[in-house]
Amino acid sequence: MGTKRVMGAALALSLLGAACARPSEPGAASPMSGKRTEGRRGMVSASQPDAAAAGATILRRGGNAMDAAVATAFALSVTDISQTGIGGGGALTWYDARARRAEHLSFYARTGEDTAWAADDSALDDATRRVRGAATPGMVAGLLEAHSRHGRLSRAEVMAPAIALARDGFVVTPLLARTITSARERLRTDSAAAALLMPRGEALRPGERLVQLELASTLERIASEGAPAFYTGAIARQLSAEVRSLGGLITERDLAVYPVATMAPLCAEWRGHAVLGAPPPMGGASVLAILQMADAAGVADSRRGLTDDAQAVTALAGIQRLVAADGSWWRGDPAVMAVPARGFASRSYAVARAAGVGSGVVPDTARRGDPWSHEMSALPSSCPRDTYPSAVPSSPDARDTDVVDVARDGESFTSHLSVVDADGNAVSATTTVGVLFGSGIYTGGFFLNSSGNNLDARTRGTDRYANSTMSPTIILEGGKVRLVIGAAGSLYIQPATAQVTMRILAHGEDAGLAIAAPRIQVNPLRRDVEVEPGFSSAVYEALVTRGYRPTSRVADLSFGAVHAVHVHNDGRRIGVADPRRDGAAVAQ
Repeated sequence: MGTKRVMGAALALSLLGAACARPSEPGAASPMSGKRTEGRRGMVSASQPDAAAAGATILRRGGNAMDAAVATAFALSVTDISQTGIGGGGALTWYDARARRAEHLSFYARTGEDTAWAADDSALDDATRRVRGAATPGMVAGLLEAHSRHGRLSRAEVMAPAIALARDGFVVTPLLARTITSARERLRTDSAAAALLMPRGEALRPGERLVQLELASTLERIASEGAPAFYTGAIARQLSAEVRSLGGLITERDLAVYPVATMAPLCAEWRGHAVLGAPPPMGGASVLAILQMADAAGVADSRRGLTDDAQAVTALAGIQRLVAADGSWWRGDPAVMAVPARGFASRSYAVARAAGVGSGVVPDTARRGDPWSHEMSALPSSCPRDTYPSAVPSSPDARDTDVVDVARDGESFTSHLSVVDADGNAVSATTTVGVLFGSGIYTGGFFLNSSGNNLDARTRGTDRYANSTMSPTIILEGGKVRLVIGAAGSLYIQPATAQVTMRILAHGEDAGLAIAAPRIQVNPLRRDVEVEPGFSSAVYEALVTRGYRPTSRVADLSFGAVHAVHVHNDGRRIGVADPRRDGAAVAQ
């Protein structure tokens, strides 16, 4: 970088006022601080307010969307530490507005050379499995690679806000206080972590200040020396030694050779838009598939919207079950497994797969389909020049359609950010440490991930990325960014992202209302449907008539926290942070 210049019903009602029926003026008063912000230049929406503010500050200092995204992500590693951190990993999708080119970077946690990664872990006790879940973290490598490729400011400048937040501290939010309480038994296994987050033997309270001097020191070394400071030398030796002493698997070599996967995003045309999704091992294909099937089944054309249209919601429940069945099987590291992501996300597969979802009594179990015959479908002209390539099936038994597996990352938590700059460049990025505070292993001022536990019988092995449902998404219209969106919440990520996208772009809802609106979540192995409060009585009745078992789910942190920036045709940028979490949207 040396050549670069230095530089619920109640929930929905509460945000109803924040979103307003009419467009709000920048800085207009809102009953919920920072949840919906309007501007005409850059915009950052992220899972924690100090981190969103850090990104907006970088935009004001002349940085572009990538500079702001990297600054925000490092700041989240300080402030949203139960969900993400430099001991974890993630993925991001970038769009260059001038060149009209898109790129996806995957830097998720990765298994290493130890052959135990390939062994069956079902017989391990919980404590051993937790420690063995700590895979090689990719956060630092991924963020710095993305910044090197597309940033404008110096590494030191984009990391400065995170370092300041760690050194000087920040005000603990209600969500962080709750997650510390939820994970207190895990945190007590490390005296340093317990002293930091439970200084009186109980969780820090909202409003108290959290200072992380050890993390500040680690970040300062990374800012000064780059990725080698983290992946080689003293930090790497300490990390590996700590993990191995507890029975974990990360070696110094695993850290030294960690690769960032740079590739083209998935792309599909949907209602005149080019949807850029996250390719395997991320879960973007499921978002594209839900949108495509919803369009094929008429759900996206609902004139009454998803809250009141019983037929549309029951059809959407069926679509989600089919996509969950497919997504739980057709996944894995594409470097070692054949994954038909393009076929899964294609319009032709959606039309075939969605037939009949809106009628009849639903079966107990949704069976996965076979997208391989659609894998070579031609891409529409609206997609950027470079898009994710087609795959070739590796073996006949990979096409067996009689079994459904369910992803093992159902309890993971995540953090998301969306950025658009004044020039129209955009970044959508999702990061995580896995379950709350990851593996619980605390070293160098940060927690190591638990993402290695996402590997299942089909996908486990050495030297490969773990699976994830993370789906950072960018949606274009006429080559210009219209929506930057993504979510936190593991298995809730893809349905939440798709439902909000439909509300905004198909049903014309304000982005603030769309994100606050109630959602549904299904399981392919059961007929249960989790339903947030706010749907009409007709929706509940229709679900029961179709054979579903609706269960009430009060909106909380795991029900898909969506953070988005909607760019209107007149140039207005509407940034929205999901009220299910403590995040904020901040304008440049």
